[in-house]
Amino acid sequence: MATTLSFTATILLSYALILALPSSPSNLFTDVIYPNFTASHFHFIKSAGAFLASPNGTFQASISSPSSRKSSFYLSIIHVGSNTTVWSANSDSPISSTGPLNLTANGITLYHNNGSLTWSTPPLRSAVTALKLLENGNLVLLDRYDAVLWQSFDHPTDTILTGQSLRVGTMLASAISDSNLSTGDYRFFITNNDAVFRWKDQHYWSLSTDSQAFKDSNADVSYMGINGSGLYLFSDDGTVVWQVILRLPELGMAKLDSKGQFSIFSFSDGEKKLEFVTPYDDCRLPLICGPLGFCTNISVCTCPSGFHHMNDSGCFPADGSDLPYSACNSNSSLGYLGLGYGIKYSIDRLLWQTVNSLLACQDLCSKNCSCLGFFYTNSSSSCHFLRGELGSLYATSDDGTTSGYIKTLGLLSPPNANSAYRNSRRDFPILALILIPCVSAFLLAILVGFVWWRRLRNSKTPVVKLGRQNSSFKDPISIPGLPVKFKYEELETATDHFTTLIGSGGFGAVYKGTLPDKTLVAVKKINNAGVQGKKEFYTEIAIIGKIRHANLVKLRGFHAEGGQRFLVLEYMNSGSLDRSLFGEGPVLEWQQRMDIAIGVARGLDYLHRGCEHKIIHLDIKPENILLHDYSQVKISDFGLSKLMSSEISSVYTTMRGTRGYLAPEWLTHSAINDKIDVYSYGMVLLEIVRGKRNCSFERQNSNGRSSSSACSSFYFPLFALEMHQQRQYLELVDPRLEGHVIDEDVEKLVRIALCCLHKEPNLRPCMADVVAMLEGRRPLSNPRVESLNFFRLYGRQSAELEMIEDDVSLHPIAAASSASPAMGPSPLFYISSQQLSEPR
Repeated sequence: MATTLSFTATILLSYALILALPSSPSNLFTDVIYPNFTASHFHFIKSAGAFLASPNGTFQASISSPSSRKSSFYLSIIHVGSNTTVWSANSDSPISSTGPLNLTANGITLYHNNGSLTWSTPPLRSAVTALKLLENGNLVLLDRYDAVLWQSFDHPTDTILTGQSLRVGTMLASAISDSNLSTGDYRFFITNNDAVFRWKDQHYWSLSTDSQAFKDSNADVSYMGINGSGLYLFSDDGTVVWQVILRLPELGMAKLDSKGQFSIFSFSDGEKKLEFVTPYDDCRLPLICGPLGFCTNISVCTCPSGFHHMNDSGCFPADGSDLPYSACNSNSSLGYLGLGYGIKYSIDRLLWQTVNSLLACQDLCSKNCSCLGFFYTNSSSSCHFLRGELGSLYATSDDGTTSGYIKTLGLLSPPNANSAYRNSRRDFPILALILIPCVSAFLLAILVGFVWWRRLRNSKTPVVKLGRQNSSFKDPISIPGLPVKFKYEELETATDHFTTLIGSGGFGAVYKGTLPDKTLVAVKKINNAGVQGKKEFYTEIAIIGKIRHANLVKLRGFHAEGGQRFLVLEYMNSGSLDRSLFGEGPVLEWQQRMDIAIGVARGLDYLHRGCEHKIIHLDIKPENILLHDYSQVKISDFGLSKLMSSEISSVYTTMRGTRGYLAPEWLTHSAINDKIDVYSYGMVLLEIVRGKRNCSFERQNSNGRSSSSACSSFYFPLFALEMHQQRQYLELVDPRLEGHVIDEDVEKLVRIALCCLHKEPNLRPCMADVVAMLEGRRPLSNPRVESLNFFRLYGRQSAELEMIEDDVSLHPIAAASSASPAMGPSPLFYISSQQLSEPR
């Protein structure tokens, strides 16, 4: 009887609410509605629940259900052209079709059928006089002075639109699905230096990791926004800190979807187009294949060896043991099921702990009940522990030293053949009592035999000391952060015994190689390996290996044993810029040249400001600028540079670089800093415009033929200066382009190049300013003619540099007399003695 009365009361209340609405279905309002307004999906059923449209009808405010079952309704803003929900008020508390919305002078309220409040705007500072839906999708409450009291743009859900800001401390939260708008497990946060992605409080991606993101400033991030040219992270004063350059014709929309991917769409002429997505690889998503599911590079889900599927909820140990999700205090024995090599965890491993061995890593995990497993890197003896909830796994081709282990419970039997590693902590003391004496005796026997052999060998071989002996390179060196170490045999196999030579230079030859996963690489053999010891070489490799930027060649791995040194590098299939720019192949189009100019500038700016250690390249030239499919541009050979502290610019005692690109300070008693790269970049920029070398280095022999030697009488930078003074910029363009250029761009490149070529380093712009000028975010600077008049003599002086080697030259110069004595002894720096790549 009570149940019947309760049901009857509910029916009567619903009926009363319906009667309280206007007696006839209302038409869709446009632009604005006023207080004392009530709506529900039922009342506006003719317009599918939409009750307010923006002035041009691009967006609608609606009480609608995204589900085909029509059981859960939300106060939403919908983009009409794509039928996409871009904002919802009551995501976690949906209402029924008759749940009313009320607009009063106090704001907006939304109720369940039983009269309970489900959502409302916060207390406002003054009375509401109007509710408007703007053409940009922003729902706003206004007072009588048209001042904004509240707006939906300040409370984003999973989407931001053009003109909307996402500030530090705020976030986007994914929905569970397209039909269930309840808050899901993925978050997109803005921090003071990045935009980061999290799954259940575990970091899995960041905007800075994406190859399309470029850093423009070291300022603190204040907010993120999208506009017609892309996505940006801004500082308080509007300075661009990070950017993703895109073209969004009319409307841009950035959305964090239900599987954790962040996508940017554009809408133009009724067409929806995907412009950007990150993480770009589905396999990098935390739960793409369920817990411990193994994702291949084509997003096919399997289970790793030793695991099997169970009820489509991920992978579980095939031997019957359990995963320790809730067995923290269990008395079951602990074991570890190995994943092997070539597998990575989808959750980004940011925090590593240095340990003594694999067993030490396992022991720490065993003692911590919240540890679900670990990844161990034997090259650096470092360990990363898996906590929280287990995510998916994915295949990797550039990690041959890291292996993963998953904690298991309840199995006492020995490991099966599929287990790469399993250890029971209860059995370990017994095994130790048996094994330790045996192992110790064995090692002692080896040590005695080795000492006896050395004494016998030394008694027969005279010792001749010629200064300090070279290191034997036999002792293992552990430095955190090292990239993959390859065996010599692996490189032999990859290069087919070093068959295909694709480049060579003063510091080594480069061979084309193919890794087992069919990835193409460039394998560089380093000559003059004795220039620095193994530890110094490892230190440099660890630093260079951490560098990740879309416009810098990636170091994939290395080999260092005995006197051998090899670098395994990203392969660029279109070779170096000099081949495309000066060669006889297809002519680079103007837009390609602009993209190359911007890409090189971004890469140099990152080396100067974005790295943990400031890096000066020292040898910027077309040969060290590599292309891939004529669309990607990357700088190579920054391993020749000197690593500098951020506080002090050092004075080198040797001159490095290539004739034609050397800054004037190399020839004077001047301090060397990052402005020498700016000078070399300016020279390259002029060559990009002209399509020829700035200086041909030719002379006439007695027989009338030319040979490589001194600079010819025509010095292009001087001609560029003269044309700038006459504002005849098109006279400088490569004639092979047949006039297919943009006049403003030509002027831009020439003026920037001349500013970079000022004789006084302090007059040259920094690379961050160069990037800003190229992208139109900063007005163009005017070259100072008085600081460029040295061109009239410099062409002739370049002839005297004939003694400098073509690739890397070493000439003694005096230390700068201008160095401040107050600085005291110079800090310890080192100059790399290897080039990281050669022209492809």
